[in-house]
Amino acid sequence: MLRSWYQGRRWLALLRPLSALYQQVAERRRQRFLAEPTASWQPPVPLIVVGNITLGGTGKTPMVIWLVEHLRAQGWRVGVISRGYGAEPPTLPWRIRPELDGPEQVGDEPLLIARRCQVPVVIDPDRPRAGRHLLEQAQVDIIISDDGLQHYAMGRTLEVLMLDHARGLGNARCLPEGPLREPAVRLASVDLIVRNGATADGDNGFAMQLQATELVNLVTGQRISPSAWPLATRVQAVAGIGNPERFRRTLESLGFTPTLQAFADHAGYNADSFAGFDHGEPLIMTEKDAVKCVGFARDHWWYLRVDAHLSDAFAAALHLQLDGHLPPSCSTSP
Repeated sequence: MLRSWYQGRRWLALLRPLSALYQQVAERRRQRFLAEPTASWQPPVPLIVVGNITLGGTGKTPMVIWLVEHLRAQGWRVGVISRGYGAEPPTLPWRIRPELDGPEQVGDEPLLIARRCQVPVVIDPDRPRAGRHLLEQAQVDIIISDDGLQHYAMGRTLEVLMLDHARGLGNARCLPEGPLREPAVRLASVDLIVRNGATADGDNGFAMQLQATELVNLVTGQRISPSAWPLATRVQAVAGIGNPERFRRTLESLGFTPTLQAFADHAGYNADSFAGFDHGEPLIMTEKDAVKCVGFARDHWWYLRVDAHLSDAFAAALHLQLDGHLPPSCSTSP
């Protein structure tokens, strides 16, 4: 379906009646939110939603990590809430214990954020309940919601909408004819639009580039620069993300010749998942996949760490949107 949506396949028009119904439901849900804002949980601290209106990977998790690190550097005490897709914690809501919990308990992306950023992360499909629990459990003065743009039971201070620059909106149709969770007009109502993969800011959004910073060995923890890679450039590659082709292109840009095995987004792994691989070649995976493979990793398995890079103009726009919500310890300058 993803390929069809982004390649403009004509047969999708057969699904237009269902898409029209879906769009009506989506529009009514948002109108109820706008008409009765008090019916939504309004947190006592600023809440930033990082979301999208398209299915498929758009770079939400790197954006969340950038926001956590940037805001923390400005003096904010940051907490994160997430649905925890596929997670099965002992109870809900659940505050992630980075060194004790596994991805099968709390989800791959929330665990990655908790381990990378060392900030409190709470998971619960009920976002308001997750937010309240976070505020009860930790001292935070700003909340970032990883996804949840369409979760209108949750009030928000600022909406950051992520788009894949190469894919755009596909055929610009709502589900199931197209990849949109909400009509394209929704772009006009968000506060900031970020285009993952764009090379420059423009009228249609701010640019975000994902830059590879290092390769990390899953067994030893050894860290090396991609430019200092000592092994063969022909590698096996694993990507269980929303847009695995982006990972292939990243590896190729670094000089690798990857044989890519694409898994479903949020795929679960065990040792048998890699039985068909050529184990004579190094294997490189995404950081999101690595959190699920550490327990059975081999010596020649690595993950590629990537960091989001955004412009000073985006940082200035972010602070402008947050102006008036800053705690006393923070400056209004980016």
